[in-house]
Amino acid sequence: MCLAVPGKILSVEGTDPILRTGRVSFGGIVKQINLAYVPEAKVDDYVLVHVGFAISTIDEEEAKQVFDYLKQMGDLAEAEEAEGR
Repeated sequence: MCLAVPGKILSVEGTDPILRTGRVSFGGIVKQINLAYVPEAKVDDYVLVHVGFAISTIDEEEAKQVFDYLKQMGDLAEAEEAEGR
């Protein structure tokens, strides 16, 4: 099983399809990500990222849904910690 996290492309650098990278924001944390697998991706697109590689593009609504799920998981973990689990 792998975990891919959505992020928003802020900028794109390079023209070589293999070496093309982008600055991608994950809720405020910005990382340099390889865009070789998503040649169609452009600034303001959302991508799913796994181990430093964007593996697919997704629409904004789907990205927000994943962010909501991750927030709910964090809220659940905090509640369990508060209960002493």
